[in-house]
Parts: sequence; C-alpha cells; structure tokens
Amino acid sequence: MSTRYDKPIPFGWFAIEYTKELNPGDVKPLRYFGRDLVLFRTESGGAALLDAHCPHLGAHLGHGGVVKGENISCPFHAWEYNGDGFCTKVPYAKNMPPKIDGKQALRRYPVKECNQMIWAWYHPQDAEPLWEVESHPELHSSEWTDMDVYDWRINSIIQETGENAVDIAHFVTVHASPEMPVGEVTIEGYQRSTVMDSLTEAIDEFGNIDRSGENFDMGRLVTSSYGPGQTYQKFSRLFEIVMMGTVTPIDEQSLHMRFSFSMPKQQSDEHKLYANAFRDEIVHQVQQDIPIWENKVYLDEPTLCDGDGPIAKYRKWFQQFYAA
Repeated sequence: MSTRYDKPIPFGWFAIEYTKELNPGDVKPLRYFGRDLVLFRTESGGAALLDAHCPHLGAHLGHGGVVKGENISCPFHAWEYNGDGFCTKVPYAKNMPPKIDGKQALRRYPVKECNQMIWAWYHPQDAEPLWEVESHPELHSSEWTDMDVYDWRINSIIQETGENAVDIAHFVTVHASPEMPVGEVTIEGYQRSTVMDSLTEAIDEFGNIDRSGENFDMGRLVTSSYGPGQTYQKFSRLFEIVMMGTVTPIDEQSLHMRFSFSMPKQQSDEHKLYANAFRDEIVHQVQQDIPIWENKVYLDEPTLCDGDGPIAKYRKWFQQFYAA
C-alpha cells in the first residue's frame, strides 16, 4: 500500500489533552505517534502516559484499566504499573516475573502540564526532552477568558501545515488577501518567529467580516513556534486576543490540530466583537487550507520563485526535528 508521505514523525513536545478533561482516577485510550497509548491521572493528581498494551497478555490498559493509588491496573489480570512504566504488583503471583522484575515494562513518555494542556514528549529513540514547553502568561491568568477551542483531524503532516506561515503567496490565492503580505522570519534553535504585515478583510462595528473584497484593514500578526508542536499568536491593536495552536501527529500520515483562543475579560463589548471576528477569520482560513493539505503531495525539490517567501529556510529549520 502506497503512502503520501515518507517522512518520520518529528520529535518534540505535543499536546495530548486539555488539563480539565482529565480528573484524578480518569483513564483514557489515545492514538498518537503511530502508537496505542494510555493516559491516566493518579489519585494524587499526577498525569502519566504509557504505551497501552500490557506486556503480560496484551490487554489495552486504556479500555477498562483502573487507577489504584499511583498505579494503573490492567483490566485483564489486574497487573499494576506506575507512571514510569514499572510493574509494581502482580496480585496472584508469589514472585515478580524475572522478565520485568526491576525493569521498565512499558514505555513511558515525559509529561508536563502547562497552558491548560497536558503535553507529552515524543522521541523515536526515547531521548529525554531537549527543551521545555513554552508557558504563555495569558493562559495562566484569571483576568483572561476560558479558552475557546477548535480542533481538526487532518490527513497531512506537521511540516506541511507549518509551512503555511511562511508561504506568503497563498494568502492572496487561498485567503483572498488583496496583496502579498510582508513577512520576516527569525530562527534560533528550536524556536521560529514570523512577523507578517498584511491587509485583512475589514470588520464592521457589529463584528461582521466584510468578504466583499472591497474593504480592508492593515494588521500585524506575530507567530512564534516552539518546536514542531506548539505555536502562539498574539494580536494587539484595537482589541487583544491570543491563540495557542497545537499540532500532534496521529501517525506518519495524519495529525490532530487544536486552536485555543483567549482574550482579556475586561475588554469592551465592542472590542470583544472584533476579537471574535478575528478568531472566526483564523478558523475560516484553516478550513480553507484543509482541502489543499489533504490532497497535495510533498515535493522535496519544488520549483520556487522569488515571491514565494522563505519556504527553503523553513524546511531547513524543520529538518532538525527528524531523528537521524
């Protein structure tokens, strides 16, 4: 069976769930990184992520597994595993099986909770984290609204979707920008920042987006990426709004994208209308991009022109997230 992409899954921190969606004692089956996983929260409140299948006889811990203290108990024979993947109890055995006695029985994934989300570090060779999840103060502040969440499952890879931020020309052809945006890309290690000035469709006093193609406003959008899985945008002009974008590989051919928005609670009603309209336009643009992402192919040596934007620079940056 042929596949569209022949690239490996990149390594990095990836969002796997919203913090509020996992209470003490909760167990959830997940499918990310081309692997079956189990996410659970212990009775003391810690989150843990392990490979899902019990090494005893292969039961999926996420389907019927039960949290017992700091461990998860297998639904098949009640073997228990802690958050580091060690078997801590075989309830009916006199001795711990030598194959797992004092050894890691299940692959564990480093987990962090930040920005109201649970993040897991993935590396195909199980290397430890090489950087930290970036914390965004607005998403930890009681003065900002609860996150407004949008999510999509898309048949594409992270490198393709991330390329949009530097593909200047497509803003005219796909998103109806009246002229080519002016952008600047800054790269430092695992971080990338794009500053883009562009004309955007005007927003009226009721928060409606003018899609007539006749009225536009000038706007500046700063986008920062921290590794392949975390993006942050902040828009400040007449109104304020922030967006955290997370992209998590489901497997080598598909991904889970989430956009989470927040704005100041004390913002005026008029400015809230503008902020909501801005959010709606960002979401609208993603929905315009999806059919292209899902039907295009990746070209290793594309035929580029001088107006395309720093696509080659972006691709060189992204290569560092593929393990040798």
